[in-house]
Formats: sequence, structure tokens, C-alpha cells
Amino acid sequence: MLDSGFAAGAAEWQGLPAIRLALPGGDSALVALQGAQVLSWVADGAEQLFLSPLAAHDGHTPIRGGIPLCFPQFNQRGPLVKHGFARTLAWQARAEEARTDGDGLRLTLRLEDSAATRAVWPHAFAAELEVWLQPGALTVQLSVHNPGDAPLAFTAALHSYLRVDDVATTALSGFDGLRYWDAVEDTHPQQQGALAFGAELDRVYPRPAQPMVIHAAGVERLRIAQDPAWADTVVWNPGPQLCARLADMPADGYRHMLCVEAAAIDAPVMLAPQGRWHAAQRLERLPRSAHTAKETP
Repeated sequence: MLDSGFAAGAAEWQGLPAIRLALPGGDSALVALQGAQVLSWVADGAEQLFLSPLAAHDGHTPIRGGIPLCFPQFNQRGPLVKHGFARTLAWQARAEEARTDGDGLRLTLRLEDSAATRAVWPHAFAAELEVWLQPGALTVQLSVHNPGDAPLAFTAALHSYLRVDDVATTALSGFDGLRYWDAVEDTHPQQQGALAFGAELDRVYPRPAQPMVIHAAGVERLRIAQDPAWADTVVWNPGPQLCARLADMPADGYRHMLCVEAAAIDAPVMLAPQGRWHAAQRLERLPRSAHTAKETP
């Protein structure tokens, strides 16, 4: 039984099963059972995630947008399908299992190995993805357990698509002084100041010690933090040319999204038999009062 004003219920997105969470103050989240994928996060009266209007919804194709989970492989760094199989499989969860925690709601989704997963990745595993919705904040945590008798290695990421008004007037701070891999140019320069966007950008940074901040037209809008177990941070925007070639994105979709991904990819996670691993990414919408104070001369 949920406390008064809290709600969790079965829902649908484009015909796919989902669970909707809602808080007394109006914040909400929509989580698809396919991939345990957060598709919507409304805070401060506005949508905070980008979901492509052309996203696939056939139940087995990856959904473009929200917070896809890459597991047990990131991108094409291994023999599996790009970004692994977890984002296309049905996870297990029931709306009535959602529980209150202080001022928020928690929902846990589960995925275990099966004959289908073992056919392409011969390992036993148990994964949980926990979504914690609080006023003005969303925390997503991946947990992995190795129930087998052999070591387990994997890479993973929370491929968060964050909504922005216009990427051309968006900046991302928090990486100053860090050396990164530029996947577009295949170079390893050092970051100077905040990131700006326009052309295609695809970079892998070491996790910064301090939270990252998205700025819109010079104003702080969203704070992003990730646990140390996410050793890497991927920043991606396809830019106009690549975006135009993506069948599941509108041609101007790149203008309204920015991926800031909590990742463990440069060094695979190694789990001993019976070992456990967990790591979270926290997104925090800065309140309108803070925006107003910063915008006032």
C-alpha cells in the first residue's frame, strides 16, 4: 500500500507494457518493461528526457531515447549485438512492488539469464535496475550478481538521453582538465573549459570527481552525478549529418538531446563467483527559483 498521493500503476507506451510512477507534487516517470528503460521523467512541470518521436516500438528493436541500459556489452566492444541484449529483452516488475522511500518512490526491475541469453553469452547472471523517483530528481541504479562458479566480465552504461531546448546554446561543465578519447577524431586531447555542441561529438572521459552540470543559455539546468563504480562518462550528440542518417530520429532531433552516459567500458567489470556490483547515476533538476536568481541581472 502506497502512501497518500503516491501512485504506481500499469501503463502502456505505443502498445508496450510499462509502469508509471507519480509523486504527490506532480513529478512522474514512465518505465518500459522492455530493457527496464526509463522513457519519461517529468520534473518541475517539464519533460527532462528526450524520446525520439520515430523510436521503434515493435517490442524487440532498441528504443531510441529515454535511458537505455547497455549490458553486458557497450557499443560494439565485443561479440554481442551492439550495446548488448538487455535493452531489447522483457524485464520483470509489477507496479504493486513499487515502494515509498521518504519523499520518493522506488521500483525494481529484474532480468536473469535464460536459454536465449546463454546461447549468445554463456554466463549465469542476475541483474536489477532500480528507479528512484524523488521531487526534482531521478536516480537509476544497475546491480549485477554473478551466481555462477566462474568469473564474470561485462561492460555497461546508462545511455541517458537528456532533453535540451537547443544544443547550440547548451554547455556541459565538469570535465575541465581531463584527458579524453575523441571517438570522432580518434585523438586523446585534454578538455579545456566546458563542452559546447554543434557538429557530431562522441567522447569518453574518466568519471569526474564532481557532478557535471548542463547549462542552457548560461543558466544551470541539470546536475548529473555518478557513482565511482561507473569509471567512465560518455558524452554524445550525433550532430546534423549523422542524425539525418538515423532512421529512428527526426532530422533535427540532435538539437533537442544530449547523451551523458554513466559507463564502465574502458576496463570491464570483473565479478568473482557469487560477487555483486552496483552503480547509480543521479539526475537532479535545478529548481526554477535557482534559475530565476541566476537569470536576474
